[in-house]
Amino acid sequence: MTISRIATAFSLIGAAFILYIGISYLVTPETTATGFGLPEWPSGDAVAFMNLKGVRDTVSGLIILVLLATRQRYALGIVTLVIALVPIGDMVTVLSWHGSTATALLVHGLTAVFVIATGILLLRERSVATRSTTAVAVNA
Repeated sequence: MTISRIATAFSLIGAAFILYIGISYLVTPETTATGFGLPEWPSGDAVAFMNLKGVRDTVSGLIILVLLATRQRYALGIVTLVIALVPIGDMVTVLSWHGSTATALLVHGLTAVFVIATGILLLRERSVATRSTTAVAVNA
């Protein structure tokens, strides 16, 4: 399997996952929120913050799909590395607020590693393609 196919598969998996999470926060925030890892969730009007998380996660997934669909793979690689800051921030937030260490590391931490790996694969595609083109031009 080529780097391009692996990067595409990882991007699609990431998009599907974050879209699922985002839509879940919009549709059933009370059940989705319990898996985030924090010890307590907002109540009353503050519950609206879960909808904000749902919108942001959904938009993140759509950004990935749009960049894939328009074949902007290098841009997707850069954006994916930036998006990795979200699960890193989530992990730090859960740990800072004395939430579940296991959830912080196993959910948010591993998600960050997966997203970073995807971004690196997407960026490597360009360098591998450039080397191949250069090698063909030199040998011609």
